Amino acid sequence: MSVSLRLSRGGSKKRPYYKVVVANSRAARDGKYLEQVGTYNPLLAKEDENRVRLIEDRVRYWLGVGAQPTDRVARMLDKAGIKERAATNNPNKAEPGKKAKDRAEDKAAKLVEAEEARVAAEEAAKAAAAAPAPAEEAPAAEEAPAETAAEAAAEDQAEA
Repeated sequence: MSVSLRLSRGGSKKRPYYKVVVANSRAARDGKYLEQVGTYNPLLAKEDENRVRLIEDRVRYWLGVGAQPTDRVARMLDKAGIKERAATNNPNKAEPGKKAKDRAEDKAAKLVEAEEARVAAEEAAKAAAAAPAPAEEAPAAEEAPAETAAEAAAEDQAEA
């Protein structure tokens, strides 16, 4: 039977309170345990002495017979000076995943394209402002027959 030092949750909804227990590692979280060796109240301030209470000699006994603490309990034991805990290091912790990196690259490429298009439009506007404006052209020959056709239709209606 593998034994572990772990937390067993108690308290009401949104008001957690934990017991530090020694239990069979296959037992349910809040189920049967061998012995209660402390308490943990996360609602208290971090400096409060009642936040974590451990029965030190019982904890040392269970560690001596091979009980394995969970990560959270190991942190508590390290802070209490009962068992040394090696610091963990995860250099990739804050690094985004592959899809997030791809999205960021696509977004950066679109921003670069938009900036290039904006600069090109400004340059075209400057070039157009610097060039002399062409003189007004005479009305196109196509427009004249349309006007005469409209006048002819108006005359036909007037006769009728």
